[in-house]
Amino acid sequence: MVDSGVEDAAIMLMSMGEEQASEVFKHLLPKEVQRLGETIAKLKAIPRERYESVVENFLKLAEAEHMLVADSDEYVRSVLRKALGEEKASLLLERILAGNDVTGIESLKWMEAQAVAELLRNEHPQIVAAILVHLEYDQTSQILKLLPDRMRNEVLMRVATLDGIQPAALKDLNEVLSNVLSGSDRARKSQLGGVKSAAEILNMMGSSVETSVLDYIRESDGDLAQMIMDNMFTFDDMIKLDDKAIQMVLKEVQSESLVISLKGATPELRERIFKNMSSRAAETLREDLETRGPVRVTDVEAEQKELLKVVRRLVEEGEISLGGGSDDQFV
Repeated sequence: MVDSGVEDAAIMLMSMGEEQASEVFKHLLPKEVQRLGETIAKLKAIPRERYESVVENFLKLAEAEHMLVADSDEYVRSVLRKALGEEKASLLLERILAGNDVTGIESLKWMEAQAVAELLRNEHPQIVAAILVHLEYDQTSQILKLLPDRMRNEVLMRVATLDGIQPAALKDLNEVLSNVLSGSDRARKSQLGGVKSAAEILNMMGSSVETSVLDYIRESDGDLAQMIMDNMFTFDDMIKLDDKAIQMVLKEVQSESLVISLKGATPELRERIFKNMSSRAAETLREDLETRGPVRVTDVEAEQKELLKVVRRLVEEGEISLGGGSDDQFV
């Protein structure tokens, strides 16, 4: 389901022309560029009424704009320090207010997984681990899938045992890529890597790769493998969510995506999902599952991964918790 705000933005960018639209894209984050690009690619024909509505709303917003704060730089400093604390805010402010270009490790966030994998293929696993923990988990998982099995397993084990990154090491990493970061006297060890990061990356990689990596780590360190497993939240773990959380997740998921996801679910999880839907919606879903033909495992895992992204987003927003299940009993 396309977010209406993203679609409105895509329509507005298409109406600007290539030159103006490209200037707007320069100021967006990688994920924003990707979402808008995908949306634009899907918009083949736009009804005149829809186009006129978007432009009209944009003009109203533009006319309503006025200076909200006298000193926007100071406002950003104050808000970020209150929200993130002095240390994290300082690291962000250096980039935001200095207007640094996107280079070094940051530039990898803009690259295709295949290109990053080729770039890192011949590097030492410790270097690869230190770089990948700076990227989003879903991008990291795609990169790791493209690396040889042994290297992938070694990198994941090093991610799990990574105890932060010292400023000097972080500076060296960036210099290897493009000499972008200058470091900072007030910088402290970056809290990246660790068991939780390894678990989050594995969550995005699919069950077959997950099993291979955990078996490899278990041979070297059984306790570490167990700690990673304890921090993982898989699709089957949906059954551990309470009823309210499941209902909130279902509101965010398209019916087609849910059908494909549940093709690979346990009977117990299916029933739990049905019980958190209206009787009519549950009956429709049952019928869709029964009439749907065979679905490729890769397609099922892809949809389950998208659903898990929704779960993690709701957790990060404080809307739901992974802490415990419902008090209700199901038979």
